[in-house]
Amino acid sequence: MVGNTIEVSGLTKRFGDLVAVDHVSFDVKEGEIFGFLGPNGAGKSTTIRMLCTLSRPTDGTAKVAGYDIVKEDGKVRESIGLVSEKMIMYNDLKAKENLKLFGKLYDIPNDALEKRIHKLLEFVHMEKWADSRIGTFSTGMKQRINVIRALVNQPKILFLDEPTLGLDPQSTSEVRELVRRINIENNTTMILTTHMMVEADLLCDRIGIIDRGKIVALDTPANLKKVVSGTDTTILDFEIPNITSSLMSSLKSLPCVKSAQQEDEAHVKVSATGDDCFDHVVDAVRKGGGKIKTVKNMEPSLEDVFLHITGRQVRDSVSEKSEATHGPGHGPGFGGARRVR
Repeated sequence: MVGNTIEVSGLTKRFGDLVAVDHVSFDVKEGEIFGFLGPNGAGKSTTIRMLCTLSRPTDGTAKVAGYDIVKEDGKVRESIGLVSEKMIMYNDLKAKENLKLFGKLYDIPNDALEKRIHKLLEFVHMEKWADSRIGTFSTGMKQRINVIRALVNQPKILFLDEPTLGLDPQSTSEVRELVRRINIENNTTMILTTHMMVEADLLCDRIGIIDRGKIVALDTPANLKKVVSGTDTTILDFEIPNITSSLMSSLKSLPCVKSAQQEDEAHVKVSATGDDCFDHVVDAVRKGGGKIKTVKNMEPSLEDVFLHITGRQVRDSVSEKSEATHGPGHGPGFGGARRVR
């Protein structure tokens, strides 16, 4: 029977009058990839920081790898790795030198560390660049090294905060595949935060949605989608070559329309309720002068689930990524930058 490797009960964090995390409770099973999703300011990063022992909770308890995050914080750090949104590496050092530096922070003996670094570089097909400076690498190559940096101490649990943020499509695909391999081959438990719903859907066994400091939904991606498909909500994808702002405004003003989002220059995604919603939406498009080229009845996505539950899009912009809920003293995050004692 698979046990829980993370157990969170009533975890709370206050910054003055602001309740950033409000009595959050959940667990993560051993070997699971757990997605933690929320809009900016929802409390997801604050929760992760508490679980990584970077911030002490105001109230509540949590155990990570069986250790209390407050009373046994050193043991927690020995058991985890963190791939933060900011790459924690030194451009003037070689790939091998970067990994060795972080390995030394864990007091790993030289012989064991050399073997471990060699295996990690092989794991991400980067052994040819072991003696090349990080500053000469592409963003995708840097992220591969950044991921294995968090594996130097052979953690039972890996926290991944936006691991594909800012990467090109090929590098994004490579990092996602790397995440899968680490999970499957090492049975590493993972906590993944991402603003990409597709990424969460592809990688996560279960997903917790946090909004305004509270967990508002927690289930498998398939079951979460049933939250939308089990209602009278219809999701329509319109191809309209001559979309205008006035047409979008008229769609959003319809009583039956819950949301209308322009996906690109010619596509509009409409979420509507009611038996006659299709007719109402089509009539509004035609009345507004829109020329409908195609229309599809779509299956709900995690984006639709998120919108249904929280009432807003989960498209965290890069510029907004530093959440207000971090509070004072927010730094680059744990990733071997603190000696384990």
